[in-house]
Amino acid sequence: MSTFRNCILASLVTLGLATSVAMSATNYKLDPVHTSLVFRVGHMGVSHSWGVIDSPTGTLTVGDDGLPSITIDAKAEKVDTNNEKRDAHLKGPDFFDAKQFPDLSFKSTSAKKIDDTTVEVTGDFTLKGVTKPLTVTLKKVGEADTKMAGYRIGYDTSFTIKRSDYGMTGMVGPVGDDVTIWVSLEGIRE
Repeated sequence: MSTFRNCILASLVTLGLATSVAMSATNYKLDPVHTSLVFRVGHMGVSHSWGVIDSPTGTLTVGDDGLPSITIDAKAEKVDTNNEKRDAHLKGPDFFDAKQFPDLSFKSTSAKKIDDTTVEVTGDFTLKGVTKPLTVTLKKVGEADTKMAGYRIGYDTSFTIKRSDYGMTGMVGPVGDDVTIWVSLEGIRE
């Protein structure tokens, strides 16, 4: 009986340790200098206009299972297309309406492993005050102790949205409705 009880106890302790280990996670703060939000939208059906939203912030938490949890925040006021007049128009009511809706964000709600370097992440994407579910495929670029700049991890993804789905209906036609967004995340371990 004593041996049986010890085996059960050992099993429960092992299970408890395994559960606590599995629930541990590594936290990262997004590096706004090395995290990029780049977008492309059609112009007059003949070309594409490109832009960035500078200095996004956020957090990245990676569980022992390798699944990330992500929060990204960006400011509409930081849109940059390398043209001041166009940037002012984009910040206005026809597009981002940055004064009324200053924040763009993504907050993950779940993640599913695809393979050793790829996960499918689902979350809530907010643009111009409208929040909709969004699923993206996130590819791990790498991770390393950089010595000079701390331990870092990086992921990339791209996806396409319809801006009109988020109430951004200004000039649909001359300016495309489909917007492709590339995101490159670099987190610094805390």
